[in-house]
Amino acid sequence: MSAKSKNLILKSGNSHKISEATVSRLPAYFRALTQLAEATQVRVSSEELAALTGVSSAMLRKDLSHLGSYGTRGVGYEVEFLRYQISREMGLNNDWSVVIVGVGNLGRALAHYGGFGSRGFRVVALVDADQTLIGTNVKCGSEGKTIELVVHALSDLESVVKKSGARLGVVATPAEGAQAVSDRLVKAGIRSILNFAPVHLVVPNGVDVRKVDLASELQILAFHEQRKAV
Repeated sequence: MSAKSKNLILKSGNSHKISEATVSRLPAYFRALTQLAEATQVRVSSEELAALTGVSSAMLRKDLSHLGSYGTRGVGYEVEFLRYQISREMGLNNDWSVVIVGVGNLGRALAHYGGFGSRGFRVVALVDADQTLIGTNVKCGSEGKTIELVVHALSDLESVVKKSGARLGVVATPAEGAQAVSDRLVKAGIRSILNFAPVHLVVPNGVDVRKVDLASELQILAFHEQRKAV
């Protein structure tokens, strides 16, 4: 990173307002910039970065302007600096500890995913209601290494969150138990939840929920695929 870039970092702040639409696109920009950095590319134009992320170059420039980075006309953006800005804005420079509730096939797959560590996330606790799973060990990916975590009982959820220091919660339970799990996560102090259960979670103000519904996404694809055949 150049000396000029370091000076810009010191001058920029986090007090500005960024829209939810822009926030939703930042991970795609970060992923593309990471790929460019790994390929040792030093600079990227707005047109190239827009093409890599599937947005218009005008939208990309507007999104990035909220970060205090406008690039240089005719030169583009410095890849490492822009990647750092986005990483800092999204909080990826922090170590985010995650508790996963529900250690079925999906929960295990999430726990074993090795890409979390390189993006600032660390699975620190696993919880399930299934008596046959409680006390067993599950392999978890962590920054290129594999660690093992013991599965704790759902009845111990609050104490597990407290002892592990988890900041984010993942709900990977069946739909019928998801709301109760969400309520207990909130009670335990979790204020950000990623929900994989096919149900809408009701949470208090100040708690953020992101829903991942794989079946709904497939249904949307089916809708478009059906019309291709007409």
